[in-house]
Amino acid sequence: MEKQIEIILVDDEALFRSGIKFILEREPNLKVVFEASNGNELLNYLKRAKRLPDIILMDLKMPMLNGVETTKILNTLYPQLKVIALSSYDTRSFIINMINEGVSSYIIKNSTPQEMIETINKVHQKGFYYNKLTLKIINDEKKNKSNTAVKSVLDPDFLTNREYQILEHICLEFNTQEIAEKLSISPRTIEVHRNNLMEKTKSKNVAGLVVFALQNDLISIETLLKMS
Repeated sequence: MEKQIEIILVDDEALFRSGIKFILEREPNLKVVFEASNGNELLNYLKRAKRLPDIILMDLKMPMLNGVETTKILNTLYPQLKVIALSSYDTRSFIINMINEGVSSYIIKNSTPQEMIETINKVHQKGFYYNKLTLKIINDEKKNKSNTAVKSVLDPDFLTNREYQILEHICLEFNTQEIAEKLSISPRTIEVHRNNLMEKTKSKNVAGLVVFALQNDLISIETLLKMS
């Protein structure tokens, strides 16, 4: 039996959490290990947890400590955690804000159960997953800020040829082992290059690298739309 993906649900509505948990645990590879009603409960749990979960499903609007602020804290304390924003807000400002905070994906609460399950599996396997709506919003944001982008490739030597190769494969949703096999180098070397990429681009995680590539025309929105 394959290893289960361990998930934490963070939402202030108990009935909603129960429904999501029921849907997820019908899948043999998904397991909800904890539920929290706000960011403080989540952080307190993580402090005493013997091991971290694989995925956190994070609501945005919660009392005491909301999802946006909690995600910022997680990026500092637990940067390896994959956070999926789960929200009823589908406006551009909310989605862009959470993407800039480094979430690995963004799900609207009226999505289908199958869409949510697919997103969780893809984020676990690849480190990120952006659906067509999210990709279009990222692309529109790039156009709006084309003259004032914070991140840009100003120097042709900003990234090495190998880093460009690895970034392209990351955007095409290949994982570390798959990239290593395609480029005939070790997984450890891929990890070193990926860490260098995140440092150079000021990205919080793999999802941030994809956004960087889109912002700087290193990969086309059409290519990613075909894959989503």
